[in-house]
Amino acid sequence: MASSIKGKSKRNIKFLVDELNTNIEQINTFEFEPVYPAIDYFKVEDFQHSKDLPIGDGKPGLTLNHDSCNLLHRYFEELQGTSWKLSPLYKQADPKTKYAIRQLNNICHEIETWVLSYRKSNIDPEWVRPAQITTFLNCPRSNLADEDFELFKQNRYNRELGGVYLHWSQVGKTLIEVFRDENAPKMTDTMCSEINHQKYYSGEFDIEWGRDITDIHAPWFNEMTEGFKKWLAENNYDWEDPKLALGFIKLGQVNLTKSFGAGNTFQKIIEMMSDNLNITKIQVNSEEESASCEYPYSLEDDNWKQIQLEGLNRGYESRSMR
Repeated sequence: MASSIKGKSKRNIKFLVDELNTNIEQINTFEFEPVYPAIDYFKVEDFQHSKDLPIGDGKPGLTLNHDSCNLLHRYFEELQGTSWKLSPLYKQADPKTKYAIRQLNNICHEIETWVLSYRKSNIDPEWVRPAQITTFLNCPRSNLADEDFELFKQNRYNRELGGVYLHWSQVGKTLIEVFRDENAPKMTDTMCSEINHQKYYSGEFDIEWGRDITDIHAPWFNEMTEGFKKWLAENNYDWEDPKLALGFIKLGQVNLTKSFGAGNTFQKIIEMMSDNLNITKIQVNSEEESASCEYPYSLEDDNWKQIQLEGLNRGYESRSMR
Protein backbone atom coordinates (compact mmCIF):
# COMPACT_ATOMS: atom_id res chain seq x y z
CA MET A 1 0.00 0.00 0.00
CA ALA A 2 1.28 3.49 0.82
CA SER A 3 4.66 2.24 2.04
CA SER A 4 5.55 0.96 -1.40
CA ILE A 5 4.69 4.31 -3.00
CA LYS A 6 6.74 6.30 -0.51
CA GLY A 7 9.74 3.97 -0.68
CA LYS A 8 9.48 2.75 2.90
CA SER A 9 8.99 -0.89 1.97
CA LYS A 10 11.19 -3.24 0.02
CA ARG A 11 8.06 -4.84 -1.48
CA ASN A 12 8.28 -2.97 -4.77
CA ILE A 13 7.60 -4.43 -8.21
CA LYS A 14 11.06 -6.04 -8.56
CA PHE A 15 10.86 -7.62 -5.11
CA LEU A 16 7.38 -8.98 -5.83
CA VAL A 17 8.34 -10.48 -9.20
CA ASP A 18 11.38 -12.14 -7.60
CA GLU A 19 9.12 -13.59 -4.88
CA LEU A 20 6.68 -14.78 -7.54
CA ASN A 21 9.42 -16.58 -9.45
CA THR A 22 10.68 -18.27 -6.28
CA ASN A 23 7.21 -19.75 -5.80
CA ILE A 24 6.96 -20.72 -9.47
CA GLU A 25 10.24 -22.61 -9.10
CA GLN A 26 8.76 -24.58 -6.17
CA ILE A 27 5.67 -25.46 -8.24
CA ASN A 28 7.71 -26.45 -11.29
CA THR A 29 9.88 -28.85 -9.27
CA PHE A 30 6.92 -30.71 -7.72
CA GLU A 31 5.96 -33.91 -9.58
CA PHE A 32 2.21 -33.63 -10.18
CA GLU A 33 0.17 -36.54 -11.49
CA PRO A 34 -0.89 -35.91 -14.19
CA VAL A 35 2.02 -33.65 -15.10
CA TYR A 36 1.27 -29.94 -14.90
CA PRO A 37 3.15 -27.93 -17.58
CA ALA A 38 6.05 -25.86 -16.30
CA ILE A 39 5.17 -22.21 -15.71
CA ASP A 40 7.43 -19.66 -17.40
CA TYR A 41 9.13 -17.16 -15.13
CA PHE A 42 7.95 -13.55 -15.20
CA LYS A 43 9.79 -10.25 -15.64
CA VAL A 44 8.92 -6.80 -14.30
CA GLU A 45 7.97 -5.61 -17.79
CA ASP A 46 5.43 -8.43 -18.04
CA PHE A 47 3.31 -6.56 -15.48
CA GLN A 48 4.21 -2.89 -15.87
CA HIS A 49 4.57 -1.02 -19.14
CA SER A 50 7.68 1.11 -19.52
CA LYS A 51 8.09 4.51 -17.87
CA ASP A 52 9.64 5.65 -21.15
CA LEU A 53 6.22 5.51 -22.84
CA PRO A 54 3.91 8.57 -22.58
CA ILE A 55 2.37 8.78 -19.09
CA GLY A 56 -1.07 10.19 -18.33
CA ASP A 57 -4.79 9.55 -18.74
CA GLY A 58 -5.34 7.20 -21.68
CA LYS A 59 -1.57 6.80 -22.22
CA PRO A 60 0.34 3.52 -21.84
CA GLY A 61 3.30 4.50 -19.64
CA LEU A 62 3.46 2.63 -16.29
CA THR A 63 0.07 0.96 -16.92
CA LEU A 64 -0.73 -2.54 -15.72
CA ASN A 65 -0.53 -5.42 -18.19
CA HIS A 66 -3.77 -7.20 -17.38
CA ASP A 67 -2.93 -10.10 -19.69
CA SER A 68 -0.07 -11.21 -17.44
CA CYS A 69 -2.25 -10.92 -14.34
CA ASN A 70 -5.01 -12.93 -16.01
CA LEU A 71 -2.51 -15.61 -17.06
CA LEU A 72 -1.05 -15.84 -13.57
CA HIS A 73 -4.50 -16.06 -12.03
CA ARG A 74 -5.44 -18.82 -14.48
CA TYR A 75 -2.46 -20.86 -13.23
CA PHE A 76 -3.66 -20.33 -9.67
CA GLU A 77 -7.24 -21.40 -10.45
CA GLU A 78 -6.08 -24.51 -12.29
CA LEU A 79 -3.73 -25.52 -9.48
CA GLN A 80 -5.92 -24.73 -6.47
CA GLY A 81 -9.47 -24.91 -7.79
CA THR A 82 -12.31 -23.01 -6.13
CA SER A 83 -13.31 -22.50 -2.51
CA TRP A 84 -16.05 -25.10 -2.98
CA LYS A 85 -14.07 -27.58 -5.12
CA LEU A 86 -10.32 -27.89 -4.58
CA SER A 87 -8.23 -29.10 -7.50
CA PRO A 88 -6.80 -32.66 -7.33
CA LEU A 89 -3.43 -31.04 -8.06
CA TYR A 90 -3.69 -28.95 -4.90
CA LYS A 91 -4.69 -31.93 -2.78
CA GLN A 92 -1.64 -33.96 -3.82
CA ALA A 93 0.84 -31.10 -3.35
CA ASP A 94 3.12 -31.06 -0.31
CA PRO A 95 2.86 -28.13 2.15
CA LYS A 96 5.61 -26.07 0.50
CA THR A 97 3.96 -26.44 -2.90
CA LYS A 98 0.50 -25.67 -1.50
CA TYR A 99 1.97 -22.50 -0.03
CA ALA A 100 3.58 -21.61 -3.37
CA ILE A 101 0.27 -22.11 -5.19
CA ARG A 102 -1.49 -19.77 -2.75
CA GLN A 103 1.26 -17.20 -3.27
CA LEU A 104 0.51 -17.06 -7.00
CA ASN A 105 -2.81 -15.43 -6.09
CA ASN A 106 -1.53 -13.30 -3.23
CA ILE A 107 1.41 -11.88 -5.18
CA CYS A 108 -0.68 -11.41 -8.32
CA HIS A 109 -3.04 -9.09 -6.45
CA GLU A 110 -0.17 -7.33 -4.66
CA ILE A 111 1.57 -6.66 -7.99
CA GLU A 112 -1.68 -5.42 -9.50
CA THR A 113 -2.27 -3.04 -6.59
CA TRP A 114 1.33 -1.81 -6.57
CA VAL A 115 1.40 -1.03 -10.31
CA LEU A 116 -1.96 0.76 -10.27
CA SER A 117 -1.02 2.78 -7.19
CA TYR A 118 2.46 3.65 -8.45
CA ARG A 119 1.08 4.98 -11.73
CA LYS A 120 -1.66 6.93 -9.94
CA SER A 121 0.94 8.47 -7.62
CA ASN A 122 2.67 9.85 -10.71
CA ILE A 123 -0.32 11.19 -12.64
CA ASP A 124 -3.01 11.96 -10.04
CA PRO A 125 -1.76 11.47 -6.45
CA GLU A 126 -4.99 12.82 -4.95
CA TRP A 127 -6.73 9.61 -6.11
CA VAL A 128 -4.23 6.97 -5.04
CA ARG A 129 -6.21 4.03 -3.62
CA PRO A 130 -4.30 2.56 -0.66
CA ALA A 131 -6.28 -0.23 0.99
CA GLN A 132 -5.75 -2.82 3.70
CA ILE A 133 -6.74 -6.35 2.67
CA THR A 134 -6.84 -8.53 5.77
CA THR A 135 -7.02 -12.29 5.19
CA PHE A 136 -6.39 -15.26 7.45
CA LEU A 137 -4.84 -18.69 7.04
CA ASN A 138 -7.45 -21.46 7.29
CA CYS A 139 -10.25 -18.92 7.63
CA PRO A 140 -13.71 -20.56 7.86
CA ARG A 141 -16.35 -19.36 5.39
CA SER A 142 -20.14 -19.37 5.61
CA ASN A 143 -22.80 -18.85 2.96
CA LEU A 144 -24.41 -15.43 2.80
CA ALA A 145 -28.11 -15.57 3.76
CA ASP A 146 -30.69 -14.39 1.23
CA GLU A 147 -31.29 -11.16 3.13
CA ASP A 148 -27.54 -10.41 3.21
CA PHE A 149 -27.45 -9.85 -0.53
CA GLU A 150 -29.58 -6.72 -0.14
CA LEU A 151 -26.61 -5.13 1.66
CA PHE A 152 -24.69 -5.05 -1.63
CA LYS A 153 -27.46 -2.87 -3.08
CA GLN A 154 -27.50 -0.55 -0.06
CA ASN A 155 -23.85 0.46 -0.40
CA ARG A 156 -23.13 -0.43 -4.04
CA TYR A 157 -19.54 0.59 -4.91
CA ASN A 158 -19.16 3.50 -2.48
CA ARG A 159 -15.86 3.49 -0.61
CA GLU A 160 -15.21 5.87 2.29
CA LEU A 161 -11.97 6.73 4.04
CA GLY A 162 -11.69 4.34 7.01
CA GLY A 163 -14.58 2.21 5.82
CA VAL A 164 -14.43 -1.51 6.69
CA TYR A 165 -15.80 -3.81 3.97
CA LEU A 166 -16.54 -7.50 3.56
CA HIS A 167 -13.62 -9.22 1.84
CA TRP A 168 -13.98 -11.21 -1.39
CA SER A 169 -13.17 -14.65 0.05
CA GLN A 170 -13.40 -16.89 -3.01
CA VAL A 171 -11.63 -17.55 -6.31
CA GLY A 172 -12.69 -15.89 -9.56
CA LYS A 173 -13.45 -12.46 -11.00
CA THR A 174 -16.39 -10.18 -10.30
CA LEU A 175 -18.41 -8.41 -12.96
CA ILE A 176 -17.03 -5.00 -11.99
CA GLU A 177 -13.46 -6.32 -12.36
CA VAL A 178 -14.18 -7.62 -15.86
CA PHE A 179 -15.79 -4.29 -16.80
CA ARG A 180 -12.82 -2.26 -15.53
CA ASP A 181 -9.89 -4.54 -16.39
CA GLU A 182 -11.02 -5.69 -19.82
CA ASN A 183 -12.43 -2.34 -20.98
CA ALA A 184 -16.10 -3.36 -20.95
CA PRO A 185 -15.79 -6.34 -23.34
CA LYS A 186 -18.57 -8.27 -25.03
CA MET A 187 -19.02 -11.28 -22.77
CA THR A 188 -17.98 -14.69 -24.11
CA ASP A 189 -18.53 -18.17 -22.70
CA THR A 190 -14.91 -18.23 -21.54
CA MET A 191 -15.27 -14.94 -19.66
CA CYS A 192 -18.56 -16.04 -18.11
CA SER A 193 -16.95 -19.22 -16.78
CA GLU A 194 -14.35 -17.14 -14.89
CA ILE A 195 -16.94 -14.95 -13.14
CA ASN A 196 -18.18 -15.75 -9.65
CA HIS A 197 -20.76 -13.75 -7.75
CA GLN A 198 -19.90 -13.44 -4.07
CA LYS A 199 -21.70 -16.02 -1.95
CA TYR A 200 -19.50 -16.35 1.16
CA TYR A 201 -18.65 -14.25 4.17
CA SER A 202 -15.82 -14.77 6.63
CA GLY A 203 -13.84 -12.88 9.25
CA GLU A 204 -11.71 -11.41 6.46
CA PHE A 205 -12.10 -7.70 5.76
CA ASP A 206 -10.77 -4.72 3.78
CA ILE A 207 -10.21 -1.17 5.00
CA GLU A 208 -10.22 1.78 2.59
CA TRP A 209 -7.45 4.33 3.20
CA GLY A 210 -8.02 6.53 0.12
CA ARG A 211 -10.31 9.50 -0.47
CA ASP A 212 -14.06 8.91 -0.44
CA ILE A 213 -15.44 7.49 -3.67
CA THR A 214 -19.13 8.35 -3.61
CA ASP A 215 -21.64 10.19 -5.79
CA ILE A 216 -20.80 13.42 -3.95
CA HIS A 217 -17.01 13.24 -3.59
CA ALA A 218 -15.84 11.68 -6.87
CA PRO A 219 -16.96 13.55 -10.02
CA TRP A 220 -16.21 10.58 -12.28
CA PHE A 221 -18.02 8.03 -10.09
CA ASN A 222 -21.51 8.51 -11.58
CA GLU A 223 -20.14 8.22 -15.10
CA MET A 224 -18.43 4.93 -14.23
CA THR A 225 -21.57 3.56 -12.54
CA GLU A 226 -23.83 4.47 -15.46
CA GLY A 227 -21.39 2.90 -17.92
CA PHE A 228 -21.28 -0.26 -15.83
CA LYS A 229 -25.09 -0.47 -15.67
CA LYS A 230 -25.30 -0.06 -19.45
CA TRP A 231 -22.70 -2.78 -19.97
CA LEU A 232 -24.54 -5.14 -17.62
CA ALA A 233 -27.79 -4.70 -19.55
CA GLU A 234 -26.01 -5.31 -22.87
CA ASN A 235 -24.74 -8.62 -21.48
CA ASN A 236 -28.08 -9.70 -19.95
CA TYR A 237 -27.27 -8.93 -16.31
CA ASP A 238 -29.75 -7.13 -14.06
CA TRP A 239 -28.34 -4.26 -11.95
CA GLU A 240 -31.17 -4.80 -9.44
CA ASP A 241 -30.55 -8.56 -8.97
CA PRO A 242 -29.17 -8.86 -5.41
CA LYS A 243 -27.67 -12.31 -6.05
CA LEU A 244 -25.16 -10.74 -8.46
CA ALA A 245 -23.58 -9.09 -5.38
CA LEU A 246 -22.94 -5.84 -7.24
CA GLY A 247 -21.19 -3.74 -4.63
CA PHE A 248 -19.28 -3.85 -1.35
CA ILE A 249 -20.94 -4.69 1.97
CA LYS A 250 -19.87 -2.10 4.52
CA LEU A 251 -19.25 -3.66 7.94
CA GLY A 252 -18.04 -0.71 9.97
CA GLN A 253 -16.02 2.49 10.11
CA VAL A 254 -12.64 3.33 11.62
CA ASN A 255 -12.88 6.20 14.12
CA LEU A 256 -10.44 8.44 12.28
CA THR A 257 -10.34 11.18 14.92
CA LYS A 258 -9.61 8.73 17.74
CA SER A 259 -7.02 6.84 15.70
CA PHE A 260 -5.22 9.66 13.89
CA GLY A 261 -6.32 12.93 15.48
CA ALA A 262 -8.78 15.55 14.31
CA GLY A 263 -8.55 17.18 10.91
CA ASN A 264 -6.00 14.89 9.28
CA THR A 265 -6.18 14.54 5.51
CA PHE A 266 -6.06 11.15 3.86
CA GLN A 267 -2.47 11.89 2.77
CA LYS A 268 -1.43 12.42 6.40
CA ILE A 269 -3.23 9.23 7.44
CA ILE A 270 -1.40 7.28 4.69
CA GLU A 271 1.90 8.68 5.94
CA MET A 272 1.15 7.52 9.49
CA MET A 273 -0.07 4.12 8.28
CA SER A 274 3.12 3.65 6.23
CA ASP A 275 5.13 3.38 9.43
CA ASN A 276 2.67 0.94 11.05
CA LEU A 277 1.96 -1.83 8.56
CA ASN A 278 2.38 -4.88 10.82
CA ILE A 279 -0.78 -6.29 12.36
CA THR A 280 0.04 -7.66 15.81
CA LYS A 281 -3.46 -8.46 17.06
CA ILE A 282 -7.06 -8.49 15.86
CA GLN A 283 -9.87 -8.54 18.40
CA VAL A 284 -13.62 -8.50 17.85
CA ASN A 285 -15.96 -7.73 20.74
CA SER A 286 -19.71 -8.12 20.98
CA GLU A 287 -22.29 -8.43 23.75
CA GLU A 288 -22.44 -12.21 23.28
CA GLU A 289 -18.77 -13.10 22.82
CA SER A 290 -15.36 -11.90 21.76
CA ALA A 291 -12.59 -13.38 19.68
CA SER A 292 -8.98 -12.41 19.13
CA CYS A 293 -5.81 -13.58 17.44
CA GLU A 294 -2.22 -12.43 17.86
CA TYR A 295 0.50 -12.38 15.20
CA PRO A 296 3.96 -12.57 16.84
CA TYR A 297 5.91 -11.89 13.63
CA SER A 298 6.18 -9.45 10.76
CA LEU A 299 7.19 -9.65 7.09
CA GLU A 300 10.51 -8.12 8.12
CA ASP A 301 11.39 -11.21 10.21
CA ASP A 302 13.77 -13.72 8.63
CA ASN A 303 11.50 -16.67 9.45
CA TRP A 304 8.08 -15.28 8.48
CA LYS A 305 7.64 -17.79 5.66
CA GLN A 306 8.36 -20.71 7.99
CA ILE A 307 5.84 -19.38 10.52
CA GLN A 308 3.18 -19.13 7.82
CA LEU A 309 4.00 -22.61 6.51
CA GLU A 310 3.61 -24.09 9.98
CA GLY A 311 0.23 -22.39 10.33
CA LEU A 312 -0.91 -23.72 6.97
CA ASN A 313 0.28 -27.21 7.81
CA ARG A 314 -1.73 -27.26 11.03
CA GLY A 315 -4.79 -26.30 9.02
CA TYR A 316 -4.17 -29.05 6.46
CA GLU A 317 -3.82 -31.66 9.21
CA SER A 318 -6.95 -30.55 11.08
CA ARG A 319 -9.09 -30.54 7.93
CA SER A 320 -7.43 -33.56 6.23
CA MET A 321 -6.67 -31.40 3.17
CA ARG A 322 -4.20 -33.89 1.74
